[in-house]
Amino acid sequence: MKSLLRPVLFSAAVALAAPAFAQFAKPEDAYKYRASVMFLQSQHMGRINGQLKSDKPNLSVIAENAAILDTVNRLSFTAFPEGSDMVANSRAKPEIWKDPAKFKQYAERLNGDVAKLLAASKGGDLEGTRTSFQAVARTCKGCHDDFRRD
Repeated sequence: MKSLLRPVLFSAAVALAAPAFAQFAKPEDAYKYRASVMFLQSQHMGRINGQLKSDKPNLSVIAENAAILDTVNRLSFTAFPEGSDMVANSRAKPEIWKDPAKFKQYAERLNGDVAKLLAASKGGDLEGTRTSFQAVARTCKGCHDDFRRD
Protein backbone atom coordinates (compact mmCIF):
# COMPACT_ATOMS: atom_id res chain seq x y z
CA MET A 1 0.00 0.00 0.00
CA LYS A 2 2.80 2.42 0.91
CA SER A 3 4.53 1.78 -2.41
CA LEU A 4 1.38 2.80 -4.28
CA LEU A 5 0.63 5.80 -2.10
CA ARG A 6 3.96 7.56 -2.69
CA PRO A 7 3.63 7.81 -6.50
CA VAL A 8 0.04 8.93 -6.19
CA LEU A 9 0.93 11.67 -3.68
CA PHE A 10 3.92 12.74 -5.78
CA SER A 11 1.77 12.93 -8.92
CA ALA A 12 -0.87 14.95 -7.11
CA ALA A 13 1.74 17.38 -5.77
CA VAL A 14 3.26 17.85 -9.22
CA ALA A 15 -0.16 18.35 -10.78
CA LEU A 16 -1.12 20.97 -8.22
CA ALA A 17 2.21 22.79 -8.51
CA ALA A 18 2.37 22.73 -12.32
CA PRO A 19 0.31 25.90 -12.83
CA ALA A 20 2.78 27.83 -10.72
CA PHE A 21 5.65 26.68 -12.93
CA ALA A 22 4.04 27.13 -16.31
CA GLN A 23 0.74 28.89 -16.60
CA PHE A 24 1.00 28.77 -20.39
CA ALA A 25 2.35 25.81 -22.32
CA LYS A 26 3.79 28.01 -25.06
CA PRO A 27 4.50 31.73 -25.47
CA GLU A 28 1.89 31.77 -28.23
CA ASP A 29 -0.73 30.68 -25.70
CA ALA A 30 0.12 33.62 -23.44
CA TYR A 31 -0.10 35.99 -26.39
CA LYS A 32 -3.50 34.62 -27.51
CA TYR A 33 -4.81 34.81 -23.96
CA ARG A 34 -3.77 38.42 -23.36
CA ALA A 35 -4.93 39.49 -26.83
CA SER A 36 -8.35 37.99 -26.08
CA VAL A 37 -8.50 39.67 -22.69
CA MET A 38 -7.53 43.04 -24.17
CA PHE A 39 -10.15 42.62 -26.87
CA LEU A 40 -12.76 42.13 -24.14
CA GLN A 41 -11.42 45.14 -22.25
CA SER A 42 -11.75 47.33 -25.35
CA GLN A 43 -15.25 46.07 -26.04
CA HIS A 44 -16.50 46.87 -22.55
CA MET A 45 -14.69 50.21 -22.44
CA GLY A 46 -16.42 51.02 -25.74
CA ARG A 47 -19.82 50.07 -24.35
CA ILE A 48 -19.28 52.24 -21.29
CA ASN A 49 -18.05 55.12 -23.44
CA GLY A 50 -21.11 54.76 -25.67
CA GLN A 51 -23.39 55.05 -22.68
CA LEU A 52 -21.52 58.07 -21.33
CA LYS A 53 -21.84 59.80 -24.69
CA SER A 54 -25.57 59.14 -24.96
CA ASP A 55 -28.22 61.69 -24.00
CA LYS A 56 -29.41 59.47 -21.15
CA PRO A 57 -26.61 57.25 -19.87
CA ASN A 58 -27.89 54.07 -18.29
CA LEU A 59 -25.83 53.57 -15.13
CA SER A 60 -26.98 49.98 -14.70
CA VAL A 61 -25.64 49.11 -18.16
CA ILE A 62 -22.41 50.92 -17.29
CA ALA A 63 -22.20 49.03 -13.98
CA GLU A 64 -22.73 45.68 -15.76
CA ASN A 65 -19.91 46.44 -18.17
CA ALA A 66 -17.69 47.83 -15.41
CA ALA A 67 -18.20 44.60 -13.43
CA ILE A 68 -17.08 42.55 -16.42
CA LEU A 69 -14.18 44.93 -16.95
CA ASP A 70 -13.24 44.58 -13.28
CA THR A 71 -12.95 40.81 -13.68
CA VAL A 72 -11.34 40.75 -17.12
CA ASN A 73 -8.92 43.52 -16.25
CA ARG A 74 -7.21 41.38 -13.63
CA LEU A 75 -6.49 38.63 -16.14
CA SER A 76 -4.32 40.33 -18.73
CA PHE A 77 -1.38 41.13 -16.48
CA THR A 78 -0.84 37.42 -15.75
CA ALA A 79 -0.23 36.69 -19.44
CA PHE A 80 3.23 38.17 -19.93
CA PRO A 81 5.64 35.32 -19.24
CA GLU A 82 9.24 35.72 -20.35
CA GLY A 83 9.59 35.11 -24.09
CA SER A 84 6.01 35.88 -25.04
CA ASP A 85 7.14 39.15 -26.61
CA MET A 86 8.83 37.15 -29.35
CA VAL A 87 5.53 35.83 -30.71
CA ALA A 88 4.64 37.08 -34.17
CA ASN A 89 2.19 39.99 -33.99
CA SER A 90 3.00 40.72 -30.34
CA ARG A 91 3.08 44.41 -29.66
CA ALA A 92 4.55 43.97 -26.20
CA LYS A 93 7.72 45.98 -25.69
CA PRO A 94 10.71 44.41 -23.94
CA GLU A 95 10.30 47.09 -21.24
CA ILE A 96 7.59 44.88 -19.70
CA TRP A 97 10.30 42.44 -18.63
CA LYS A 98 13.00 45.06 -18.11
CA ASP A 99 10.88 47.12 -15.70
CA PRO A 100 8.37 44.71 -14.15
CA ALA A 101 7.84 46.99 -11.14
CA LYS A 102 6.53 49.78 -13.35
CA PHE A 103 4.37 47.30 -15.28
CA LYS A 104 2.96 46.04 -11.97
CA GLN A 105 2.22 49.65 -10.93
CA TYR A 106 0.07 50.04 -14.03
CA ALA A 107 -1.75 46.82 -13.19
CA GLU A 108 -2.46 47.99 -9.66
CA ARG A 109 -3.50 51.46 -10.81
CA LEU A 110 -5.83 49.99 -13.41
CA ASN A 111 -7.36 47.64 -10.85
CA GLY A 112 -8.00 50.62 -8.55
CA ASP A 113 -9.37 52.84 -11.31
CA VAL A 114 -11.77 50.16 -12.52
CA ALA A 115 -12.93 49.48 -8.95
CA LYS A 116 -13.75 53.19 -8.60
CA LEU A 117 -15.60 53.14 -11.91
CA LEU A 118 -17.64 50.16 -10.77
CA ALA A 119 -18.43 51.76 -7.40
CA ALA A 120 -19.45 55.08 -8.94
CA SER A 121 -21.69 53.45 -11.54
CA LYS A 122 -23.31 51.12 -8.99
CA GLY A 123 -23.84 54.09 -6.67
CA GLY A 124 -25.68 56.07 -9.34
CA ASP A 125 -23.04 58.81 -9.47
CA LEU A 126 -22.96 59.90 -13.13
CA GLU A 127 -20.23 62.53 -12.72
CA GLY A 128 -18.14 60.18 -10.61
CA THR A 129 -18.62 57.53 -13.28
CA ARG A 130 -17.42 59.94 -15.98
CA THR A 131 -14.39 60.93 -13.91
CA SER A 132 -13.55 57.33 -13.11
CA PHE A 133 -13.94 56.28 -16.72
CA GLN A 134 -11.50 58.99 -17.79
CA ALA A 135 -9.01 57.76 -15.17
CA VAL A 136 -9.29 54.20 -16.52
CA ALA A 137 -8.75 55.45 -20.06
CA ARG A 138 -5.68 57.47 -18.99
CA THR A 139 -4.18 54.48 -17.22
CA CYS A 140 -4.77 52.27 -20.26
CA LYS A 141 -3.17 54.86 -22.52
CA GLY A 142 -0.19 55.32 -20.22
CA CYS A 143 0.48 51.61 -20.10
CA HIS A 144 0.12 51.33 -23.87
CA ASP A 145 2.46 54.30 -24.38
CA ASP A 146 5.13 52.74 -22.16
CA PHE A 147 4.72 49.04 -22.93
CA ARG A 148 3.07 48.56 -26.34
CA ARG A 149 4.54 48.91 -29.78
CA ASP A 150 2.46 50.85 -32.28
